Amino acid sequence: MHNGRPWSRYVWGYQKAAMGAPGSGRTSPVPGRWWRQAWADRWSFLFGEIALSTFVVLAATGVYLALFFDPAMTRGAYHGSYGRLRGMPVSRAYESTLHLSFDVRGGLLIRQIHHWAALIFVAAVCLLLLRLFFTGAFRRPRSLTWLIWVIMLILGMAAGWTGTILPDDLLSGGSLGLLQGVVQSIPVVGTHLTLWIFGGSIPGHQIIPRLYWLHVLILPAAMAGLLALQRWLAARHGRTRVPGQLGNLPHTSAAAAVALFFSTCGVLALLGTLAQINPVWLLGPYRPGATTAGAVPDWYMGFLDGALRITPGWLVEVAGHPLVLAVLVPAVLMPGALFTVLAAYPLLERWLTGDHSVHLVPDRPREAATRTAIGAAGITFYGLLWAAAANDQIAYHFGLDLYAVTWFFRAAVLAGPALAYALTRRICVGLVSREREEADHGHKTGRIVMNPNGGYSEITQPVTHALKGSLDKP
Repeated sequence: MHNGRPWSRYVWGYQKAAMGAPGSGRTSPVPGRWWRQAWADRWSFLFGEIALSTFVVLAATGVYLALFFDPAMTRGAYHGSYGRLRGMPVSRAYESTLHLSFDVRGGLLIRQIHHWAALIFVAAVCLLLLRLFFTGAFRRPRSLTWLIWVIMLILGMAAGWTGTILPDDLLSGGSLGLLQGVVQSIPVVGTHLTLWIFGGSIPGHQIIPRLYWLHVLILPAAMAGLLALQRWLAARHGRTRVPGQLGNLPHTSAAAAVALFFSTCGVLALLGTLAQINPVWLLGPYRPGATTAGAVPDWYMGFLDGALRITPGWLVEVAGHPLVLAVLVPAVLMPGALFTVLAAYPLLERWLTGDHSVHLVPDRPREAATRTAIGAAGITFYGLLWAAAANDQIAYHFGLDLYAVTWFFRAAVLAGPALAYALTRRICVGLVSREREEADHGHKTGRIVMNPNGGYSEITQPVTHALKGSLDKP
């Protein structure tokens, strides 16, 4: 760590003394358990910290919003501050959302911070899962940690989706219609399951109150429990060890973790202040059969919307009963298979490779070419489905035929992942081969010298340090 900089060890000693770090000989006002929970100072470890910070913001803002929100679906004339909707029949849920936005001091800001925090939370979990996947940090002894974050992703998406339904606006009605169609597409039990979820008539007066308690109580409690379990596992197994000099970096102080939390809060506050999101007053209350042009879900649900848009209108009859494959395949079977494979991937790789050993040091993505190629194929598949959710907008803004755009995405979803797999694997194998060649013959410097016999040769430079530096990268 201190090679070439002998003075840096003294600087670090002063920093430890200033913060009261372990081994500094100085008593710190920061509790000792905070030091044990501090993370290594690496940017790739920040995703988990950001996810935890945004969850805390979600919990705090959610408690504030719950004080003013009424999930009842009883309808009545609106007489609030927003003049354009006065006299229009709205539900109590929609009216309380407008009251929270226009009449409660700071209510609109808290609403938008809450929504942005939900979006960033899911993004942070996705990025964390990508880091764990490409570095192989899901292997023993951290297989359970991988499963926890996969479940956290599912719960985060469910919490965000239920939150968008609660205001009972026009987009909320579209989400309820999607829920009805997806559940009814399930063979045999679909109709009965739909009636049970909605409480009888559709949409009825029970679905939003039910989703409200799911959103504010059950899902947050489950997520908090999983976060606590993940922290316990991290304390038991320790953080991922990085080889080389960077692996010996001292742990970040608790003050840095607190600073990251407040930085996350500051970014969310800026987004909530400057970037408008989910303006329910512009969309209007939910009306059965009505929707709005250009309506799209939150970014993490885009892959589901895209899959529904590009799937052909398949409809078959089984024993005289219709089976709507155009909804069942993209909205039930595809995401179910996707998350099942994602959760079971550590077991699948262990079974296919026969590797049951404990791994404390992460891989470089290039060293696991097959795994990296599989990850690239998965990202391509997800990205194409996500882009397909905007097929109408792409056709409109670029002056293209909607059906041509749809057929393009149908072909790309099938061919794109295979192409990404082959290309990524070839790149990884090429990078490793080049490193081995340089390790054997040295790095070419571009300097040509003439030997005493009149011949010419290129001077090569040993690459021991360069290779060591590259191995330090996670």
